[in-house]
Amino acid sequence: MTVTNLRPLPPRPHVEHYRKQAKDLLKSIRASEPGALTRIKAFHPRIGALPDSAGFRSDVVLTDAQLVIAREHGFDSWSKFVAHIEALRREHTSIAAFESAADAIAAGDENTFAALLRKNPQLARERSSRTHHATLLHYTGANGVEDYRQKTPPNIVEIVALLLEAGAEIDAVANIYGGSTTLSLAASSVHPLRAGVQLSLIAALLAGGAAIDGLPGCANPLLSALRNGRGVAAQSLAASGATLDLEGAAGVGRADLVEAFLARGDVDRKQLSYGFAWASEYGHVSVVERLLSYGLDIDSLHLGQAALHWAAIGAQTETLRFLLDRGASLQTRNVYGANALEQALWSAARSDDPAIYDPVITLLAAAVGKASSPAYPG
Repeated sequence: MTVTNLRPLPPRPHVEHYRKQAKDLLKSIRASEPGALTRIKAFHPRIGALPDSAGFRSDVVLTDAQLVIAREHGFDSWSKFVAHIEALRREHTSIAAFESAADAIAAGDENTFAALLRKNPQLARERSSRTHHATLLHYTGANGVEDYRQKTPPNIVEIVALLLEAGAEIDAVANIYGGSTTLSLAASSVHPLRAGVQLSLIAALLAGGAAIDGLPGCANPLLSALRNGRGVAAQSLAASGATLDLEGAAGVGRADLVEAFLARGDVDRKQLSYGFAWASEYGHVSVVERLLSYGLDIDSLHLGQAALHWAAIGAQTETLRFLLDRGASLQTRNVYGANALEQALWSAARSDDPAIYDPVITLLAAAVGKASSPAYPG
């Protein structure tokens, strides 16, 4: 289970403060205040599964409101939340030390972090009392833990070295995204990428003995990277020896391996569909061409987007030209109802670097204009 947008706790929280919050929330729910209804739908496991029109308001009791408060802070029960708060208020508890260490990681406070480890080396193997049960090493991946701690300081590799030296378990699994090691979190997170240290972080974890393919039943680092827009991280893992299935081979542009998989027959349809999406998103035209020749429909949706949409998301101008030359429809709508041009505009508006979408938007706008011309046969 992974819950995002979690609320932080103050340095010395009081249980009574949160008991009052729960009572206030209950009143707001029963009064049908929109914000309160949104909160209980988002954080209550039973009520969240009900249809929006369900008349649950009169049935909500104080324990439901308390559960929402607990889950908003990353705990799966009120009792665990209360125990955490009480531990924070006592000096020299492992929970208080763990929280301080997690804060130091996010802040890049290497000196404080090192001092905490010297004082209590066991911290390197402790786990959070929150639902995700992450170790401190997981926090270095800046992914799936409390959103306010999803930060990557420039010295994160040095912090990883301190943890490994203190005995951190390199392939510990956290209850994040169905089970994740630190490597899969780091490879798929945007924060190390934005900090300019993603590849060095991946290299440090691999040098520390991280399983490059992840653990059985857990997230695969390379596929996690591909599925979260981290194409360069996926390329790095492939170059370091990660095992490639059809999806992974297509996603990193290994046309030779894609050809070999297709030649064997008995192709996994999910891998084929996902691989076509990633080949389009990351601009591997030779792979896109081979998969089209295999029989994939150029306008069919893969993970809710057609090939044109994926190429637009990845700002892959040459791939867009190739697809348009092959007759891809500019009118195909994705799962959100957008055509490729609208998807490009949406992606640009949310990008760290909107300018990379300028050639894509220009190309698609021109193609749409041409298609709209009475003289245009398409």
